[in-house]
Amino acid sequence: MTEEHQSLIFELKETRQKISKGGGQKCIDSQHSKGKQTARERIHQLLDEGSFLEIDAYWTHRHSDFGMDKKRIPGDSVVVGYGKIEGRMVCVYAQDFTVLGGSFSEVQGQKVAKILDLAMDSGVPVIGLMDSVGARIQEGVYGLAAFSELFWRNTQASGVIPQISVMLGPCAGGSVYSPGLTDFVIMTQDTSHMFITGPKVIETVTREKVDLESLGGANVHSSVSGVAHFSAQDEAEALAITRKLVTYLPSNNAEAPPPTPPQDNPHRQDQSLNIIVPTDPGEAYDIRDVIEKVFDLGTFLPVHENFAPNAVVGFARLHGQAVGIIANQPFVMAGVLDIDASDKIARFIRFCDAFNFPIFTFVDTPGFIPGVRQEHGGIIRHGAKIVYAYSEATVPKIAVITRKAYGGAYIVMSSKYIRTDMVFAWPTVEVAVMGVDGAVNILYSKQLEEEEHPEEARREIVGQFKDRFSKPYTAAASGHIDEILIPSETRPRLIAALELLKDKKVIPRPKKHGNMPL
Repeated sequence: MTEEHQSLIFELKETRQKISKGGGQKCIDSQHSKGKQTARERIHQLLDEGSFLEIDAYWTHRHSDFGMDKKRIPGDSVVVGYGKIEGRMVCVYAQDFTVLGGSFSEVQGQKVAKILDLAMDSGVPVIGLMDSVGARIQEGVYGLAAFSELFWRNTQASGVIPQISVMLGPCAGGSVYSPGLTDFVIMTQDTSHMFITGPKVIETVTREKVDLESLGGANVHSSVSGVAHFSAQDEAEALAITRKLVTYLPSNNAEAPPPTPPQDNPHRQDQSLNIIVPTDPGEAYDIRDVIEKVFDLGTFLPVHENFAPNAVVGFARLHGQAVGIIANQPFVMAGVLDIDASDKIARFIRFCDAFNFPIFTFVDTPGFIPGVRQEHGGIIRHGAKIVYAYSEATVPKIAVITRKAYGGAYIVMSSKYIRTDMVFAWPTVEVAVMGVDGAVNILYSKQLEEEEHPEEARREIVGQFKDRFSKPYTAAASGHIDEILIPSETRPRLIAALELLKDKKVIPRPKKHGNMPL
């Protein structure tokens, strides 16, 4: 090699080394002092060792107002590239807080748009690691236009490739709409915050004092607003959750979710399932225990775990195949459906349908929650989202009714005639318009008033009503239930049903799109 060649290569290596320092050692030290890693450190922790390849590391901004001509740092405020998670390719971008606070600039928008285009064209997931003060004010409309380009691409990518946003620092103002458009949002306790309007502005307008954590911290967004799907204690846990989540997801909408070699006996029949549902309809049980015993052991990954806990959604494996699970949770509010649970369920159904996850639904709900607040909040509109999402979904749909299935809630929760492929029931099932007591009160009120011993007569009528309507045999006799199972039989029967339906094909009616009740 000639001296000239050596000099050129040495210059390139020096430039790479300088770029790897982002905003400089002082800014790196400041980032570490807050308990946060740099953009490149995060990427290397997220991806398989040695797999990350950076692109566009030399791109600089073109602006000179407000002294910006003296702040041109190669790569600007975001690191973009691609690498692997468990051997599967992903694209990634990480906002670099050491460069002008990770502020969203024209160049950042162009770099992220470019990696999103590459991800869509290549059919691989994209992961954003977010840590930014927000829009770069000095760039004015150019930065705003870059936001528009990003949001447009988030929308185009929706349903084509999985999009994951990992919140590792602040995210304010218009910046929050990009994570809001992605499939999953993961937040870290204490260090990540999301809000449209900052605390100072809120205090000025409303004269109410608020702090960052109560306004838009991980606890608020994972349990109250529902913006965040996962909440992590720190960055390491957030990145570990991201890696685990990716192992369940297909690379794009043309693929099936990636299977793994089965690690659990497909014929396993857990006898404890036979007694897990109390015979007393007023007694609670935890549907998560059912899920853990039916699906491959240790594979259940709950999503939106802290939001609307009266419903449970998440991913699991069944004989190695990744599937989506939706369930009422009798342990919380008796599994009743409300506004938040409806949104949670409908959104998860649509993700599963977009990315080819078979959907398994476990039904035990007394209905939609009554009350003025829910009615005024639009429970009709929100509840309709569930039936719309199930009806629209073309993936394999299998339901197991474990106990109560009443009224409209029974219909929307993957009932037979909204085109669920297989509906199973346990012997503890009650399929009815409403609960026995309420039905008897309405249907036999006058008769009971005329009885000499109304309580005795009422008990007799309730018993007769239960025999006729509160067992699964009537629903099975009319075709609403395909089979009544001994609960311990559920795992092998679901595996067999999934094998039957694995090549299911449905051709939807031609249309641009439906009009979901949003």
